[in-house]
Amino acid sequence: MFAQMTPAQAFARYEAIRPRLPNAGAPGAAQKVASLAEVSALFDAFVFDAYGVLNVGDQPVPGARQRIDALRDAGKQVIVLTNAASFTRLQTDAKFKRLGFDFSPAEIVSSREVCEQQMTTKGTWGVMAPDGFQTDELSVKSLVLEDQPDAYRNAAGFLLLSTAGWTAKRHDLLCSSLKQNPRPIVVANPDLVAPREDGLSLEPGFYAQDLQDKLGCAAEFHGKPFPSVYDEVERRLSGIAPARVAMVGDTLHTDILGAQSRGWGSVLVTDHGLFAGLDVGPFITQSGIIPDWIVPTI
Repeated sequence: MFAQMTPAQAFARYEAIRPRLPNAGAPGAAQKVASLAEVSALFDAFVFDAYGVLNVGDQPVPGARQRIDALRDAGKQVIVLTNAASFTRLQTDAKFKRLGFDFSPAEIVSSREVCEQQMTTKGTWGVMAPDGFQTDELSVKSLVLEDQPDAYRNAAGFLLLSTAGWTAKRHDLLCSSLKQNPRPIVVANPDLVAPREDGLSLEPGFYAQDLQDKLGCAAEFHGKPFPSVYDEVERRLSGIAPARVAMVGDTLHTDILGAQSRGWGSVLVTDHGLFAGLDVGPFITQSGIIPDWIVPTI
């Protein structure tokens, strides 16, 4: 239904939905530095995006584990803030261990986990689910959205976790069902795209924004750049002032914008994620989302 997006197309789409995103705070200076080592003294905590910063698909970014260890040795707190909603808490912990990281559960904030904590609609949720999803994974009743129209008609609301297996037919069924009977749409991964080994994959946020375009409905988003996940990070970093927290990410409209909306420092990584191989300057100029620092890798 939707062709794979190039970085330029993804950027243009983020710009098109800009009115639906939080307002950014004060812009930074976009100062280029070689690595996080050059700015580590300015912060007490570093919050990392995962895809495009710590890993690309199922491969860790070279040197990422060593940088995390160096920051810890310098007395810094580290947290991963991930929009990857396909995984349960246990699966998320296992994924990072497979990648060679040693994050504790307290150091990982997942948009899915925050989303589940805030779901209040009663009844059975229809889920845009990842492969292998089990309905007992959620604290609410759920069913998987596949090709049966009854599933869409009977759902009290819709939870968008993963685009694995999502098809044009399923998207049309969801759109038609919502048009006939508007119900809540909750999105646990607001990303439009994610960097993989073979390009950019379309993510739940892309399809949620398409539904909003077509139906004029409002979706509820949990994940960068939306507030609920930052509330959770700040709760875990209690006692650290926002200005002493740095967000490290590869996208302007999620990682950098979200950090600036909270008064955090911001570091844009350019070599592995959305802007890999590109000159990021024109994107920064066009968007007006200006990070404090730019690094090729962490």
